[in-house]
Amino acid sequence: MATGEEAPLLVEENGSQPQPLNHGRDVHILCWAFLLIFLAYGAVQNLESTINTEGDLGTISLGILYVSFAIFSVFASLVVRKMGSKNALVLGTTGYWLFTAANLKPSWYTMVPTSLYLGFAASIIWVGEGTYLTSAAHSHASDYNLHEGKVIGEFNGVFWGMFACHQLVGNLVTLAVLRDEKGGSTSGTTLLLILFLCSMTLGIILMCFLSKRNLKEERLHDSPITFSSSVGTLLKSILNLLLDVRILLVIPLMAYSGLQQAFVWAEYTKEIVKPALGERGVGGAMAVYGVFDAISSLAAGRLTSGLSSITIIVSGGAIIHLIVLVWLLLNYSVSGGILATLLPLLIGALWGIGDGVLNTQLSALLGLLFKHDLEGAFAQLKLWQSVTIAVVFFITTSVTLQTMVLIMLVALCISVAGFLFLTLNVEKAFSYRSS
Repeated sequence: MATGEEAPLLVEENGSQPQPLNHGRDVHILCWAFLLIFLAYGAVQNLESTINTEGDLGTISLGILYVSFAIFSVFASLVVRKMGSKNALVLGTTGYWLFTAANLKPSWYTMVPTSLYLGFAASIIWVGEGTYLTSAAHSHASDYNLHEGKVIGEFNGVFWGMFACHQLVGNLVTLAVLRDEKGGSTSGTTLLLILFLCSMTLGIILMCFLSKRNLKEERLHDSPITFSSSVGTLLKSILNLLLDVRILLVIPLMAYSGLQQAFVWAEYTKEIVKPALGERGVGGAMAVYGVFDAISSLAAGRLTSGLSSITIIVSGGAIIHLIVLVWLLLNYSVSGGILATLLPLLIGALWGIGDGVLNTQLSALLGLLFKHDLEGAFAQLKLWQSVTIAVVFFITTSVTLQTMVLIMLVALCISVAGFLFLTLNVEKAFSYRSS
């Protein structure tokens, strides 16, 4: 375990003095709870378009989910402020449980309402996660006199590295339980969903053991604030945040981070993996993606120490995605032999590295730049991510892979240009002004 300047997650207790909150314990609880919940939900999402095919129920449900996610993200910061980040995290888990349970009896009457509710639950759980983790990092750095940027980077690296493992574990469970039957049908779906519900239940229970983060949350939760004044405060907060040139310059990168995730779920599995490896190969390819995503998240988190390191790491991840996109646009085609197996897996590995970089560095960036409005900043992140994910789910049936790749290329170039302008020019001016 790292010590001193390396911002350890765990600090040895000293019986002679009262100890502050064990922030490392809370981070590990948060990691395990998210892993247990999302190894189940991630696998269900990957299967949604194949197990609920009648009337495109699965795909449409996911589209509704992310539209709801986008709408509720506008109000998520208010809910998290009122409830406190821990309570928001616990409430948010219920949406994932209900959505998975609805798949036991899939119909328009079960899937649509649970998709709408999951959009609300997802908005508050992710704003709560970003707020909780960053608050823990700030407190840990303050309590033990450690470098704030390095602690934020390490905490995000551990969380996102652990979170990325859900793709590996969930898809391996899916491969072990599901069986292909004659005529193209699949057996074992009910057993798989029950196992996933058990995993989610354990995650929900674990989430209840988190510590409340700080007194500020409790004051907000206990204070008698009217609904109208809360909405007014929310609108003022959103307006003030959107008048900040820094958030405007990072919004394209937020949008791209959602776009590249949806690309994996909607295009990579359907257009790249399935033609080469078949439907059973989707689970294996997503497991490879998850492994490299986890390794990338851990490494990027450990290397993060401030704005300069974030700039370098994000630029490296963007270059990796750029190489993959140009390759897909110009030269990629499904070939025979061993290359037919290796190339889709290589693309998944490279894409996972870029995703790990974006997850850790965006969270660290917001934690450093917007520490006085964490809920609002993370609400903006989830708003723009969910908007682009919803758009991809709705247009994926009407655009070709080449068109989608071209859209991704343009979005990547715009987002990186805005990000570099922010980190190399604008933030320097803000830092000089505040010093």
